[in-house]
Amino acid sequence: MSCSENTNAQAGDPLDDLDDAVAVAAFRRLVRHLRHRHDVENIDLMGLSGFCRNCLADWIVEAGAPYDKAGARAVICGMPFDEWKRLYQGVASPEQMERMAQSLAKNAPGH
Repeated sequence: MSCSENTNAQAGDPLDDLDDAVAVAAFRRLVRHLRHRHDVENIDLMGLSGFCRNCLADWIVEAGAPYDKAGARAVICGMPFDEWKRLYQGVASPEQMERMAQSLAKNAPGH
């Protein structure tokens, strides 16, 4: 299951009442924080939270951003993803892969 399959949208969620300008500012701050924290790899984000930079890229495309996958990843990473990957992404350990699989299982509807 990809991280984008579970939106957890709820009727009457106060998040829906959040001003769009505030939500945009918070999203941009999150993305800039992730751009700064290159030491936190996508596999670690997936293992802990069930989403990563690539998920954010997918989500902006799903929300209507006029990018292909590579373009959206460049927006989120602040550089072409291949370059980001070369500079900051290591080889995932079996433990990281297992942690990610367990975390993604929690994204399943009804979990």
